[in-house]
Amino acid sequence: MSLATALILAAAPVTELPAEAVPAAAEAAASAGGELNYLQLMLHASLPVQLIVLLMLFGSVVSWVIIFRKNRVFARANDEADEFEGRFWSGVDLTQLYRAATDRNRVVSGLEAIFEAGFREYARLRQKKGLDSRTQLEGAQRAMRATFAREVDRLEHNLELLANIGSTAPYVGLVGTVFGIMVTMHGLSTEQSASIAAVAPGISEALFATAIGLFVAIPAVWAYNRFATRVERLSVRYESFAEEFSSILQRQSHVEE
Repeated sequence: MSLATALILAAAPVTELPAEAVPAAAEAAASAGGELNYLQLMLHASLPVQLIVLLMLFGSVVSWVIIFRKNRVFARANDEADEFEGRFWSGVDLTQLYRAATDRNRVVSGLEAIFEAGFREYARLRQKKGLDSRTQLEGAQRAMRATFAREVDRLEHNLELLANIGSTAPYVGLVGTVFGIMVTMHGLSTEQSASIAAVAPGISEALFATAIGLFVAIPAVWAYNRFATRVERLSVRYESFAEEFSSILQRQSHVEE
């Protein structure tokens, strides 16, 4: 081909597709887009990808169960703390509060459990002869610290599992992505010619595993951060109450002396 011929061909206008070919191409594209079914994508994925996706879906169910349960636990803990502080600072007699806390028909927790443990130990040590007020107060403080630790541990229960699910799910999904690409590349090695139609299913299942990993991780990480903050706030509230109650017991012991 001469240089003049090449220039003539390059300058020639590009011929558009026939009018009847445009709707056909659009229809084919729409059909191809409509075939993206996540269930079918999962069923036709390779076995390693299927196992990894099922593992992540199980982790998602576990994390959502923990999220709903812990949300109820924290809501109840806040309500109980508000209710007990209202009774405690209303001027009611401490002995009457202690009798209500030791009622066998009730299970106390949170601030009321800390109060019950401190007042019980304080009353027990007061009955012993030869113990000064400082020893009585230290005993009550030790009892409150032990109960405080148990209450915080109860609030933190299962948060570690939630954090593990949130931190590992993206990496597990990445493992599924690697397996999906490996299977796709291995399948292409036996083909005479590679095309986008041959590569697309494997790439789709690989990206599907990554998407599932993020779907599992994002709610778990968000919930863990939120619950960790609520644990910290409640622990500060419990500790502040224990300090204030210790001051009340100290003043009471000095008055009785």
